[in-house]
Amino acid sequence: MNTQLYIGIMSGTSMDGADAVLIRMQGNQWQGALAHAFTPYSDDLRQELLNLQNIGDNELHRSNILSQTLSRLYAQTVHTLLSEQNLPVEAVTAIGCHGQTVRHAPEHGYSIQLADLPLLAELTGIFTIGDFRSRDLASGGQGAPLVPAFHQALFQHLQETRVVLNIGGISNISVLPPQQAAFGFDTGPGNMLMDAWMQHNWQQSYDRDGQRAAQGSILPDLLNRLLDHPYFRRPHPKSTGRELFSLNWLQGRLKGGEKPEDVLRTLVRYTAQTIRDAVDTAAPDTRNLYVCGGGIRNPVLMQDLADLFSPAVGLNSTAALHLDPQWVEAAAFAWLAACWINRTPSSPNHATGAAKACILGAGHYA
Repeated sequence: MNTQLYIGIMSGTSMDGADAVLIRMQGNQWQGALAHAFTPYSDDLRQELLNLQNIGDNELHRSNILSQTLSRLYAQTVHTLLSEQNLPVEAVTAIGCHGQTVRHAPEHGYSIQLADLPLLAELTGIFTIGDFRSRDLASGGQGAPLVPAFHQALFQHLQETRVVLNIGGISNISVLPPQQAAFGFDTGPGNMLMDAWMQHNWQQSYDRDGQRAAQGSILPDLLNRLLDHPYFRRPHPKSTGRELFSLNWLQGRLKGGEKPEDVLRTLVRYTAQTIRDAVDTAAPDTRNLYVCGGGIRNPVLMQDLADLFSPAVGLNSTAALHLDPQWVEAAAFAWLAACWINRTPSSPNHATGAAKACILGAGHYA
């Protein structure tokens, strides 16, 4: 059987930009990730996307214009990737594009990811697959997280339970028991609240290298108020987003007078603590945790995780499993595109709560 190349495009809840990853498959068999490209969002684009998180005027028009803008940026990222690898568009079987989430409301049966998929197919000349969440939602699932089936295909061990932790805007885990179906769920905020607090106080999109957080101290009372959110008492499957964990929600739990650095430091511990609590509940026999996503670049957060999990659970990067932690999510959507092409059910229904495993996505010819 010949090998095929696929490109996955992911823009996460951190809204920092678009990642594209080129992978090689042989039918349904993973052959490896080959290359990566990243295009950052402009400050204006990021703000326009954030504005759509809240009810506002002319939303239908704004969202459609933003879908076109995003697809042009995605196409630029694809062409950059192909140019750097000296590959023609004809070499790629399909693109798998997640789009940019602006509303996630599984309780109402929908989740909105912005992307003009026919436009992306036209601009790249490559068959494009997207709208991955709708089929799972239609089958009664949460539509998220979608990556546990991918994590299982690549990372499952025959003898030990592993957990793959993705820290993006939201944190989510995939639990990979040996020789059983994977499951997973959103543990709560990842970088999202930290980023919102940075923007609110210092007009910076994120805390580079955790430098601001390192200047603060954890506020135990605030931490306990944040941990009291009812989301953490809900059983999985479950998923969440900015709708529950917003800047306004955070500000409503402040008493006033807190030093901004202390609030930020507390938010870092909040992310780490909610991850630890989720793993303790869902996978108490875990001995190795593998981390991916942007949060891995925050040394304060990674130290908190190490302190909370040590010595019972080893903390590793997915690089130890031969996949760069910054490539994992985009690679997952390339893999989902391969599943669509090969008509293979790919939804992790044990993670999402759907009635059955489905072939996810909808295809658009160039």
